[in-house]
Amino acid sequence: MTATDTVEHTAPLLEVTDLTVEFDTQGGTLRAVDEVSWALHRGKTLVVLGESGSGKSVSTQAITGILDTPPGRVRAGSALFDGQDLIAIPEKQRRRIIGSRISLVFQDALSALNPVHTVGRQIAELYQVHRGMSRKDAMRRAADMLDRVGIPTARARVRDYPHEFSGGMRQRVMIAMALALGPEVLIADEPTTALDVTVQAQILELLEEIQQDSDMGVVLITHDLGVAAEIADDLVIMYAGRVIESGPTPLVLGDPAHPYTQGLLRSMPSSEMKGLELPAIPGTPPNMLRLPTGCPFRPRCPKAIDLCATERPALRALSSGGPRKTACHLADTLDTTETPSLAGGAS
Repeated sequence: MTATDTVEHTAPLLEVTDLTVEFDTQGGTLRAVDEVSWALHRGKTLVVLGESGSGKSVSTQAITGILDTPPGRVRAGSALFDGQDLIAIPEKQRRRIIGSRISLVFQDALSALNPVHTVGRQIAELYQVHRGMSRKDAMRRAADMLDRVGIPTARARVRDYPHEFSGGMRQRVMIAMALALGPEVLIADEPTTALDVTVQAQILELLEEIQQDSDMGVVLITHDLGVAAEIADDLVIMYAGRVIESGPTPLVLGDPAHPYTQGLLRSMPSSEMKGLELPAIPGTPPNMLRLPTGCPFRPRCPKAIDLCATERPALRALSSGGPRKTACHLADTLDTTETPSLAGGAS
């Protein structure tokens, strides 16, 4: 993949605008996603990055209809795909899109797969339901998909159950299911969580190879900056349910314009830090039911000023120009000379 360093002139494949998601809790209404916007282009990888609880997964779940039942609800916003708003269209119409043209890979493959059915049957069911294939033909295609994602002796393993596969192989099975119908968009939610670094690299390489073959758009949710730097064309960094910085990966990681992004980069292990204490962002993410006034990152920010306590910074383009945006009152004046750079971006 080639890093995005110019503004895309083609229409986005999937465009999310001002998405707001709320949950009813015993403590009151919790706004888990607050006016989130991003755009995915064909053949590109968009990485949504942030700490646990920042709203990354909820934002994509809302798009796919998973949050259609209480206590969660989409309060506002749109998600345009091929001229259709996935949030506004009837559920039956959305189901024809999700799973075939837009597919998902979840982070816990063992929980996502049905333990009482063979993996072959679970993949074959997609072809039977969506393509009207016979069971025999569907099983043949299921074996082909397992072979495509690198499962050894795939034609024999279609008869195996999820617990008979290793963690990395189960994740490959999930990817095979997600790609079975040739989707235009793949949403992968922490697909390499709990996998060792070798298997993680294999899974990411597999996704990249398949993307190059199909020109598919990929939305990857992660909290791993290293993964983001390796594969992302564009980055969306979330904090407390909001986008606090976004833009092409080389710009965001090469010259971060938000103290939170700078803090994430400083906390990355490196050979230069051997024997030294690794810097960390002080404090913890805020209680989403009782967000601080002004900027939600203010209590943890070493550069906060009085204005940060009274006025929430809007997500805006920097005065230096370009497609990057940030939500910080000090964005145009931040010193980034001492912030490590991961400016390589996707390759």
